Amino acid sequence: MYKLVCVHCGAEYPPDAIVYNCEKCGHLLAVKYDLSKITITHEEILQRPISLWRYKEFLPVKIEPVTLQEGGTPLYHLKKLGEEMGLTNLYAKHEGMNPSGSFKDRGMTLGVSMAKQLGKNIVACASTGNTSASMAVYAAKAGMPAVVLLPAGHVALGKVAQALMHGAKVISIRGNFDRALEMVHELCLSHGIYLLNSINPYRLEGQKTIGFEVVDQLGCVPDRIVLPVGNAGNISAVYKGLCEWKEIGYIDRLPKMTAIQAEGAAPVVAAIKGQLPEVIVEQNPETVASAIRIGAPVNAEKALRAIRETGGTAESVTDAEILAMQRDLARYEGIGVEPASAASVAGIRKMAEMGLLDKDEKIVCVVTGHLLKDPETVIKQCAPPIEIDPTIEALLAVL
Repeated sequence: MYKLVCVHCGAEYPPDAIVYNCEKCGHLLAVKYDLSKITITHEEILQRPISLWRYKEFLPVKIEPVTLQEGGTPLYHLKKLGEEMGLTNLYAKHEGMNPSGSFKDRGMTLGVSMAKQLGKNIVACASTGNTSASMAVYAAKAGMPAVVLLPAGHVALGKVAQALMHGAKVISIRGNFDRALEMVHELCLSHGIYLLNSINPYRLEGQKTIGFEVVDQLGCVPDRIVLPVGNAGNISAVYKGLCEWKEIGYIDRLPKMTAIQAEGAAPVVAAIKGQLPEVIVEQNPETVASAIRIGAPVNAEKALRAIRETGGTAESVTDAEILAMQRDLARYEGIGVEPASAASVAGIRKMAEMGLLDKDEKIVCVVTGHLLKDPETVIKQCAPPIEIDPTIEALLAVL
């Protein structure tokens, strides 16, 4: 019911092919389904409990999946922040409520399940943190060894801790994420290890279910879906999934796909604003938001198409704007997210201030990771606990 297809030249590969780039032109691959074979109605899907596997007909896994009950994450109405921005219908889809604390679990339940389905028994990835944490969790569940390459000194401690605790072989390299990805890609090709970065088209199939859930939870297609962009897999995946739903007739339009990047790592923004056919690599990406500190996004080709074909846009925000929104989400809405997650809502605040949004737009910001993914950044922002003598008088004096 599906095959792998090059997004550039259209070359086709069978579903059991272990291939990450088109062998003819080198471009990315996507999973293409025969949607005419999917007979279940949207109404029937809505009768199932909300989770990633609610949408199994739109996924390539045909075996018992490796799952930890991922998906079904909450959609929050940001009433206070929306009022401040002059936006009536501002929402946050909190992907930090997945099992390992980030949206990556959607991709990894698919990726590790496909590794098993394809007969692979070792998985590997390069990571800025969340990918490694999630892969380690699902590899442990599947009983598979996992190998992780990290850029030394550039990964939040909470994420490294997860990878280590779940038994992954964690290796730090003296270089940035882009170099780590080049190395792990070469390792996987030469040693038959299954690569689980978002260059793997099956991984993005899990991530597309974010869009499915947004439509089902909101009860309609939002006017705009906003995502923080690093490697650009998420925005590409959500767009792909909603295109499938439009083709099959579940929905009749697409939301404006909107990418938000950190100012110090914004090659997608530069390409959109400069009307460039492809991104220009940022050689030395830098931002406090480590999850999106990526200068050469592997899914840029797909992301640019998603933005342009939906009439969306891309915007960058400063580290100060990201950290301010991280605090505001926590203190005004009770939603704790890591810095990269806050970028999506920070981008909407900036766009609202620029007068680029209609006040009645239904806007869903995807916040991608939990607050506790990066506790060091949180601690640096906040005042330390007040220390007092153990008396009621001392307590009252500081209240």
